[in-house]
Amino acid sequence: MHFLSYHAPLLDCHLPRKFSLMAMAVQLCTFQCSSTVKPHRIIPKTQNKNPLKIPRLSQTPFKFNTSTLKEICKRGNLEEAFLELHNFITSQNPPQLPPDEAYSSILDLCAAKKALSQGQQIHAHIITSNTDTDSVFLSTKLVFMYGKCGSLSDAKNLFDDMLDRTIFTWNAMIGAYVSNGEPSGALELYREMRLSDITLDACTFPSVLKACGVMKDLNYGAEIHGLAIKCGFISVIFVANSLVGMYAKCNEFDRAAQLFDRVIEKGDVVSWNSIISAYSNSERGSEALRFFKRMQDSGVAKNSFTVVAALQACAKPSFSRFGMEIHAALLRSDRELDVIEINALVIMYSRCGRTDGALRVFHKMEEKDSISWNSMLSTFVQNDLYKEAVAFFHEMLEAGHKTDLVSTVSILTALGRLGNLRNGMEVHGYAIKHGLDSDLQVGNTLIDMYAKCCCIHYMTQVYDEMPNKDLISWTSMIAGYAQNHCYLEALKLFREVQMKGIRIDSMIIGSVLLACSGMTCISSVKQIHANILRLNLFDHVLENTIVDVYGECGNTEYASLTFSRIGNKDVVSWTSLISSYVRNGMENEALEVFCKMGETGVKPDLVSLLSILSASASLPASGKGKEIHGFLIRKGFPMDGSVASSLVDMYARCGNIENSFKVFNLVEHQDLILWTSMINASGMHGQGKEAINIFNRMLGRGLKPDHVTFLALLYACSHSRLVEEGRRYFDLMRNSYQLEPWPDHYGCVVDLLGRAKRLDEAYSFMKNMPIEPTATIWCALLGACRVHSNKELGDIAVKKLLELDPQSPGNYVLASNTFASTGRWEAVDEMRNIMRTRGLRKDPACSWIEIKNMVHTFMVRDVSHPKTEEIYSKLDEITERLKREGGYVPETKYVLHDIQEDEKVKLLYGHSERLATAFGLIQTSPGTPIRITKNLRVCGDCHVFTKLVSKIFERVIIVRDGNRFHRFENGVCSCKDFW
Repeated sequence: MHFLSYHAPLLDCHLPRKFSLMAMAVQLCTFQCSSTVKPHRIIPKTQNKNPLKIPRLSQTPFKFNTSTLKEICKRGNLEEAFLELHNFITSQNPPQLPPDEAYSSILDLCAAKKALSQGQQIHAHIITSNTDTDSVFLSTKLVFMYGKCGSLSDAKNLFDDMLDRTIFTWNAMIGAYVSNGEPSGALELYREMRLSDITLDACTFPSVLKACGVMKDLNYGAEIHGLAIKCGFISVIFVANSLVGMYAKCNEFDRAAQLFDRVIEKGDVVSWNSIISAYSNSERGSEALRFFKRMQDSGVAKNSFTVVAALQACAKPSFSRFGMEIHAALLRSDRELDVIEINALVIMYSRCGRTDGALRVFHKMEEKDSISWNSMLSTFVQNDLYKEAVAFFHEMLEAGHKTDLVSTVSILTALGRLGNLRNGMEVHGYAIKHGLDSDLQVGNTLIDMYAKCCCIHYMTQVYDEMPNKDLISWTSMIAGYAQNHCYLEALKLFREVQMKGIRIDSMIIGSVLLACSGMTCISSVKQIHANILRLNLFDHVLENTIVDVYGECGNTEYASLTFSRIGNKDVVSWTSLISSYVRNGMENEALEVFCKMGETGVKPDLVSLLSILSASASLPASGKGKEIHGFLIRKGFPMDGSVASSLVDMYARCGNIENSFKVFNLVEHQDLILWTSMINASGMHGQGKEAINIFNRMLGRGLKPDHVTFLALLYACSHSRLVEEGRRYFDLMRNSYQLEPWPDHYGCVVDLLGRAKRLDEAYSFMKNMPIEPTATIWCALLGACRVHSNKELGDIAVKKLLELDPQSPGNYVLASNTFASTGRWEAVDEMRNIMRTRGLRKDPACSWIEIKNMVHTFMVRDVSHPKTEEIYSKLDEITERLKREGGYVPETKYVLHDIQEDEKVKLLYGHSERLATAFGLIQTSPGTPIRITKNLRVCGDCHVFTKLVSKIFERVIIVRDGNRFHRFENGVCSCKDFW
């Protein structure tokens, strides 16, 4: 069924044709009025030329029961009121016109119902019938009606055309400006009225004071306060209440409370409602509840508006208990609750995150209005229950509820978060059909929805066709471009905003920073940072964002400096710096910051714990990882989702694949990410067949693999020499699952073929790819050429690699090593000279080992460790024993330097992983596994050395190098000498 098909019988927002007052107008005269009322006005009696031929009115006085119509209007039945008026007019012969009171009642009802279309019909009928009435009275009613119905332009045109105006007319127009969100227009008109020497009445003050509150114009509000005293209106309750509200909106709560205590009659429930609402609207819940308690203690009976104001004060998780107490008191009162009270309960539970409570209240409602449905829909959206929101929206449609502006915004938000483009476009079509797309909020939500559905074309089209734009529109577009990797477009649009002179805020800056981080453009980040400082836009969120973005752009120095200047560091601040270090391979620094965070008393949250798990996974710091695992269990974090996946990854990267399997098997609901993590963990440890087995089990559970799953599987096949299996899964991904391979998938296949010494096949595969090979793919081929000494293909790969990525030092190192492996020392010198000229530096070889929760670091020929002498003495002992018992002979071909043989031997003996191995044998008891991490690939000689150590010293040695894990046991490596 079509997403919005239930709306079919509800699309006509007009009354039935027989009740149309347009039809009455046609009966009364031959003139047919346009539905646009802008050029018309009520003509004063002295100017009425009456050019149309209207039947003469009967001289016999007609009897029209206005009290009946008033009663109908009081009941709020617009259709019945139109029917009463229609019956009167059609029953008269000749047709008679009702008095002003009749029009007045219906216009007031149209205003209350915000029934603009019906109000326009009344206006058209008055014009076409040339009603001989007091035009100022009805014109004022029409101004009031248009203002309440949101048609400010029609109200203003009518007001401007009036020759005579009373204070009621001015009040109606000022109120129209305020109710339509133009407080500055209201104050400007008020000043004009004062200059016109119009005598004020008490009803002038509420609208003007509300405008001052919205504008936060305390000085003008205080001036009007003085005028109210001067004119003697300060004793009028609604004027005093308006003053309280004005001071509260201007954050002058002491003056608001003093005024309440001094002037206002304490027995008046409206006054109590005013002060409670003032505090609630300003998000000062505790003060609002104190006044609510005072009101109850004073014996003043609360009404529905009191309940709504008090519940609004409870709309935070910290006040949920008070909200539940109010709810319980309402149930004990044994009175029928008003719909606005029940709606307030739904909203209160929603904002407290109690979706279940909101849903229970909603389902017990006997009478539901549009606010009820919209509030419940918003509850699901605000609590990130987007699938539930869509299901509830369908329930709304089945119940016959008409989609309006609020529900349109809510469902578009949910569909955007779900990436549901099809249904999102259906709602967009509905909005266009019913004129909702011209609303600014709907337009902004459409931009966000299309951005989250990765549909840039439609996002841009919505933006271009919007009649009005605000800062949210610009911010949403910039964020949409950044989220969809259109970084240059995002920055271009930001410059356009600046050129237009639009005042930017922290939200738009945050979106621009997202684009800068995507481009890793540190110069742009610095410019934005300077703008923030110059415009004094820094808030706490933006400070944390700047730390994060500097980290993403690789500048941890600036990230640390910005962090140090944050005054009130919260857990997000600390996590931003930790993530910056982790992202840039500075895991030790990340662990130090995490420890400092604990010392300052800031408690870690889930995000910070996952970040530090990532740091632990990048070092052999399984002890820290185990601590965090224990902390997660003690604090009751659920062992599923991102937590379980991070633990599986952490243990695998720390060399403890057994614990990875334990965590995996304990998770009840294993999602795709967890299965993928386990496949990747197995591949990392050279267990390619186990990775395939896990993949098949996952398929048996009905889960559908994605790009990342296949990438992990191809990686596993590559590192276990499972060539045919890897080719089969690559074809399965494309043909059975219709997943277009990423460059990384092609790189895995090239690596798979290259490691298996099928270099010509790998090169042929690259030439037949539908995309141009990336630097990563050429790097995979070059690595295979180095291992298998293929000079011809190696030269081709070097040329292509350095053309595509000339700024990566690793590429020059790989090229240099390839040349060195075939003795081409001149080419080696050329590579090294290029690196020096371009200021590129090779990462020095480094190994880590964790002993008793402390990570020890070793460089090549390191002499900085406190136990250096003992370590080198142990290393000499190990080497001599390997030569004697294992037949070890140093293979100097792995020293890629043009030096003497004895120097090459010394270099081999000083490799960082050997120093770490010697230290591990010193510091651990016999039989204890030794875990080492190295940042670069283990050389062939060290690989042989470690195999012999594992056999002769009877130790399991687990080494994670830059490529994979090696598990050495009893003289055999898990990689089967294939890495």
